[in-house]
Amino acid sequence: MREVDIHEAGRAEEAGATLIDVRETSEYAAGHVPGAVNIPMGQLPGRLAELDRSRPVYLVCASGNRSGVMTELLSTAGFTASNVVGGTNAWATAGLPLATPQRPALVVHAIDTPTLGDRSYLVHDGEVAFVVDPQRDIDRVLDLLEADGVRLTHVFETHIHNDYVTGGFALAEATGADYLVNADDPVTFVRTPIRDGDVVAVGRRMRVRAIATPGHTFTHLAYALTDGDEPWAVFSGGSLLYGATGRPDLLGPEHTDALVRHQHSSAHRLADELPDDAAVYPTHGFGSFCSATQSEATASTIGTERRTNPVLVQDEETYVRELLAGLGEWPAYYAHMAPANSAGPAAPDLSPVARADAQELRRRIEAGEWVVDLRNRTTFAAGHAPGTFNFGIDGSFATYLGWLIEWGTPLTLLGENPEQVAEAQRELVRIGIERPAAQATGGPEQWSDRPLASFATATFADLAHVRHHRPVVVLDVRRRDEHAAGALEGALNIPLHELPRRLAEVPDGEVWVHCAGGYRASVAASFIDAAGRRPVAVDDDFTNAAAAGLTVAAPPA
Repeated sequence: MREVDIHEAGRAEEAGATLIDVRETSEYAAGHVPGAVNIPMGQLPGRLAELDRSRPVYLVCASGNRSGVMTELLSTAGFTASNVVGGTNAWATAGLPLATPQRPALVVHAIDTPTLGDRSYLVHDGEVAFVVDPQRDIDRVLDLLEADGVRLTHVFETHIHNDYVTGGFALAEATGADYLVNADDPVTFVRTPIRDGDVVAVGRRMRVRAIATPGHTFTHLAYALTDGDEPWAVFSGGSLLYGATGRPDLLGPEHTDALVRHQHSSAHRLADELPDDAAVYPTHGFGSFCSATQSEATASTIGTERRTNPVLVQDEETYVRELLAGLGEWPAYYAHMAPANSAGPAAPDLSPVARADAQELRRRIEAGEWVVDLRNRTTFAAGHAPGTFNFGIDGSFATYLGWLIEWGTPLTLLGENPEQVAEAQRELVRIGIERPAAQATGGPEQWSDRPLASFATATFADLAHVRHHRPVVVLDVRRRDEHAAGALEGALNIPLHELPRRLAEVPDGEVWVHCAGGYRASVAASFIDAAGRRPVAVDDDFTNAAAAGLTVAAPPA
């Protein structure tokens, strides 16, 4: 067996020889002779066909023992092979630099659910992955795992969610991943318990540390991610958001004061323990009512939040006072989410439901069931089946339907095509409405055995004009906090989520109904129309009201 020292091996590699490091991949990654390719000892006998027999081959390991065995193998196979005596240990002792392969950056996929204002995250290093706060429709995660060719090993929940049904339990079941939920959460399923300070290894590179961050809930956890020893990011759930924090009042007024003060402390803990360049990845804050306030930001770091987020720039009392003063209502369906999530929701059934003809739709409407038209508000106003309600799939469909419907009411979906209905089913399972009673596709001519209903749409300029000619009822269906910030003179405020049970309070006459942008006004107009009244839906931005000549002012207290 021919043996050479490290200096001869280095000169040979520069002259075009092949230098093979036969150590394990992890050893090679920790440092190797520059120019060496890694073919582990156990793989080399099966990979000889990859080598160029016209070039001399130099074999190296840590000290020369493993490479010596492989040199004998290659020599027997007809290669011109030499063993590098002393291996990488001798190379390092001689003061020569060892190379390390450049690691690819960690990959973070933000999985947006804009209709609920939330994000889930899939994070991987090219081999293994973890997920934080997955939504109910786990096929989105499974598709990403397959596309990236990575294996899911861990699913983390930051808290028992109040605004959607989790897909965590079902995702862990489908993939065999560990499902990590706070050990103090009173769940009824088998989970991997995790507590403040626990560190979870995800593959060779990633380490995830649980940080107790009470405030949104009492048992809330954030997860700090390091890449090796390098702090990299924090998945902050409903704690530290972009320019905001998660709301502290969802567990009831008796807990709000304690939770809001916890929230302030938790945000400061994150800012104290993480470097300024650590990325922040919240679950809420993209339109979700779980956020105390809203922000337009789509990315941030601890340093940015430290400089700009009220929770980190205000003292505790100022933060508490201003945050509590700005809280408004939240969707009624939230009451059903924590019980569902504590039970470990199974994967949803998204298969098509039974079709209904016009006669069946009429029977369902007359029985008090909800038949919901998914078309956009302009199309609905122009013609619809009498008694149907308009929740356009193009807006915050699930949020407002879940807010208004009496839980358990049978629900039928009407869409222009099967894709609209399928999208609506997906939205509904995210908030725990499992299976619609029926569906129909096409148009209102196929959905009704009676003449179609319709109502007018208008702008704020139209409303200003008509008020000069005849008295009309102006119904503002925005939330109370929106109405209090500025309202049309003489407008009656009945928030949309209260309208179905307060329809009798709407005065007689022609009802012009408005909101902030038109979506909620159309929903409200469809209820007024179904009750046999005469609505006009103002499909306009409220910021145009004053310019149209309407008086906008804060209503009297």
